[in-house]
Order: sequence, then structure tokens, then C-alpha cells
Amino acid sequence: MAFKIMSLTDAAAERITEIIEDSDKPVIGLRIGIKNSGCAGVAYTMDYVAEPVKGDDHVTDKSVNVWIDPRATMYLLGTVMDFETAKMSAGFTFKNPNQTGECGCGESVTLKAADLKAIAEARATA
Repeated sequence: MAFKIMSLTDAAAERITEIIEDSDKPVIGLRIGIKNSGCAGVAYTMDYVAEPVKGDDHVTDKSVNVWIDPRATMYLLGTVMDFETAKMSAGFTFKNPNQTGECGCGESVTLKAADLKAIAEARATA
């Protein structure tokens, strides 16, 4: 079994599919990255993908195409993307094992690079 940089919950896959189908422009997937932002350090970015960016990592999960900015790959390894609906809000969330903190308002997070040795050991025992 190949290791995926990140995976999607059913809810995230369904919402991404809806976004793609409702787009005014041809869209084939979503691009995930990170950018410097907020008091905790970085924020996740999401953009439509009409054509893949050369060099991006590519994940297909639940028939949804996700491209990952290679500058974010080491910070997203093992992440699960979800779509959550609450009484007053709805949005994508990221359950990221590389997250070490977050700001109080939820706008930014602190991430560390993934521990490749631990990942390799976990894969070897699986």
C-alpha cells in the first residue's frame, strides 16, 4: 500500500466534489498549501486546480484529486482533511499530527516538519 501525504474524510470528499461541480470554471481538484499567517505562524491555503502545477505532489482519495504544494509536504504528512458543519459555521478542518500549537481565534497554527524516521518505522511495523 502506498503512503498518502494526506487523506480525506467522506465529508471532505463530498464537499470538494460539490465545489468542483458548482464551479463556473473547469476545475479538476483542489490544491493545498500553507502560508505564513497569524500569530501562531502559518495558515492552510486551498485553491481550485484547473491544471496541475508542475512539481506538486498529487493525492487521489475517494475519487477526489488533491495537489499539494511541495513546500507544504513535510508539514502535511499524515494529515486528515475533514469538512465539519456546526450550528453557526461550516468549513474544512485539518487533523494534522505535525501541529504543535494554534492561535486562540483559529486563524493560524504552528507546524513542525514530519518525523520521517517515525513514519518509516510505523510503516515497517504495519
